[in-house]
Amino acid sequence: MAKVLENKAFGLAAKDNSGVLSPFHFSRRETGEKDVRLKVLFCGICHSDLHMIKNDWGVSIYPIVPGHEIVGVVTEVGSKVAKFKAGDKVGVGCLVGSCGSCDSCNEGLENYCPKLIQTYGFKYYDDTMTYGGYSDNMVCDEDFIIRIPENLPLDATAPLLCAGVTVYSPLKTHGLDKPGMHIGVVGLGGLGHVGVKFAKALGTKVTVISTSESKRDEAINRLGADAFLVSRDPKQIKDAMGTMDGILDTVSATHSLLPLLGLLKQKGKLVMLGAPNKPLELPVLPLIFQRKMVTGSMIGGIKETQDMMDMAGKHNITADIELISADYVNTAMERLEKADVRYRFVIDVANTLKPSPSL
Repeated sequence: MAKVLENKAFGLAAKDNSGVLSPFHFSRRETGEKDVRLKVLFCGICHSDLHMIKNDWGVSIYPIVPGHEIVGVVTEVGSKVAKFKAGDKVGVGCLVGSCGSCDSCNEGLENYCPKLIQTYGFKYYDDTMTYGGYSDNMVCDEDFIIRIPENLPLDATAPLLCAGVTVYSPLKTHGLDKPGMHIGVVGLGGLGHVGVKFAKALGTKVTVISTSESKRDEAINRLGADAFLVSRDPKQIKDAMGTMDGILDTVSATHSLLPLLGLLKQKGKLVMLGAPNKPLELPVLPLIFQRKMVTGSMIGGIKETQDMMDMAGKHNITADIELISADYVNTAMERLEKADVRYRFVIDVANTLKPSPSL
C-alpha cells in the first residue's frame, strides 16, 4: 500500500503534572515498510497512566498522550508487513520497540530490554516522542502488534494487553500453571480479577486474599474463585498456612509480606506485581528455613502477550469493564485514584473521541 504523506492524529494529552487531559492535535509517522497503522476503537485506562500524567515517577515528558491497552482495526500496512492485513483486529500493549539483539530480546522478553521503547512517553528511533492510545489512530512495527481472537469483544479485551499479560506471565514463568496447584491472588482490582480468571482457566485452585470481607461474594460467585481469605483475620490466615504453591500479589499499597509468606508451601513463590510507593519489609527467615521465594514480574514479552491473548480467546477471558466516553476521562482518573472502578475503565475511542472544545 502507498504511504500516507501526512498522518494527522487527534487525542487527549496531559500538558503538565496537574494530570488534566485535554484535546491535542499531533502527527504520527509515515507508515514504514514494516509498520501497521490502525484505527483505534477502544483503549483501556491503566493505573500507570494516572502515575505518568501526574509525573508521580519523575520521568514524564509533556505533552503525554497515555494509553497502552489499545485495540483497533488495521487500516494500512507497509510493503514488507507479512503478518497482518487491512481489516484485521489487533492490539498494541505496553511496548512498541526494543533493541532486538540483547539476551532479553533473544529470549522473547522484550519487556526487560535495556533499550525498550514504551508505547507512550518514550523517544522512538527517529527521536520523536511516542504517543499512546487515547487517540484516534496508531502506527506500530508489526513485531509489536498482537492479533485479537475473533470471538473476543474488543472493548473488554483491551485491558488484557497490560493487566492480562501481567498476571499470565508469572503464572507460566514460575510454573504456577499446573492443574491442581493452589494459587493465591492478593487484591481484587484491575489485575487481581483477571488473575483469578487466568489461574482458574489453567486448572488451578484459586483463593482470593483481600482486606475486605465485602468482596467475598464477588470473588467466589462472580469470578469463580474457590476460596476467600480476609487478610486481617488472624484465624483465617492461620487456618490456611502452608497451603499455597504460589501467590500473585497485585496490591500497590504498603502491606505486610509475613502473612503471605506463611500461606506458602515449602518452595512456594510470592510474585510481586503491585508497586508500593514505599519499600516493604522482607522477612527472611521463612525464605531461609523453607526455601520460599519472593520475586517480581513486569508485563510480558510479545510472544507471551500473544500466547495470553490466544488463551483468552480459547477460554473466553475478558476484563470486567466500565465503558466510558472520551469526555468522561478526567472524572475516570479521579475515580481511579480512589479505586472507584470495577474493575477497568475503557474509553470508547472510535465513537466518542472527536475534535471538540467540550473535551
